[in-house]
Amino acid sequence: MRLSQWWRRRRDARALQRRAVPDDLWWQTLQRYPFLVRDAADDAELRRLVSLFLDRKEFSGAHGLLVTDAMAVAIAAQACLPMLRLGLSLYDQFVGIVVHRDEVVVAREWVDSDGIVHEYDEVLSGEAMERGPMMLSWRDVDAAGESAQWAYNVVIHEFMHIIDMADGVTDGIPPLTDRDEQERWAVTIEMEYARFCHRVDDEEDTVLDPYGVEGPEEFFAVAAEAFFVSPRPMRAEHPRLYTLFANYFLQDPATQ
Repeated sequence: MRLSQWWRRRRDARALQRRAVPDDLWWQTLQRYPFLVRDAADDAELRRLVSLFLDRKEFSGAHGLLVTDAMAVAIAAQACLPMLRLGLSLYDQFVGIVVHRDEVVVAREWVDSDGIVHEYDEVLSGEAMERGPMMLSWRDVDAAGESAQWAYNVVIHEFMHIIDMADGVTDGIPPLTDRDEQERWAVTIEMEYARFCHRVDDEEDTVLDPYGVEGPEEFFAVAAEAFFVSPRPMRAEHPRLYTLFANYFLQDPATQ
């Protein structure tokens, strides 16, 4: 075994001891968020990843909010679910997670082609930045068990942006080393995104959040939400996209 491998294993073993999730807290988390429930082997791996995640991230509450162990575990479990087979390395680019009680109103501005500056307010339930920190609304996180029926999950959505940004390009395509796989993703995302936009423009009901029309990067994020928390309806509506996600994440949530 190489020295680096030995060091990582030793580091992780210590982290697992420091951040072990108590049985009762883990059970309560699974009860509150049923989409997290897996078989015994996957449950053990998810719980292991949660401990490692908690050891590597720093949580802080905004405006006096106290981030409890239960809140941190709830966020960590939802963030780690997509990485069940992939490990947490794609999350290494940032450390801080700021939790607000509710949505946040942020002042924005943009400059049009004539050089005129336009100002507006944007309401956010979450925001991911390449180097962090990440912002999350606890109200939205807390309600994830119920909002799964609408294929909505703010934690998964924001962490998909982290994955999307990991290769330096925010384009709705995760980091891929195989050129054929990159082409498959590009073609499928473009096709599925165009079809989705047409459906939203025609005011059709969609499983995926209509917010996905904002761009391929948002389409990727809302599709991932649906894949993990509402997989059967997502598979029925977007079978090719579902297969693409299943092959990348090495998971088939619709069979759980």
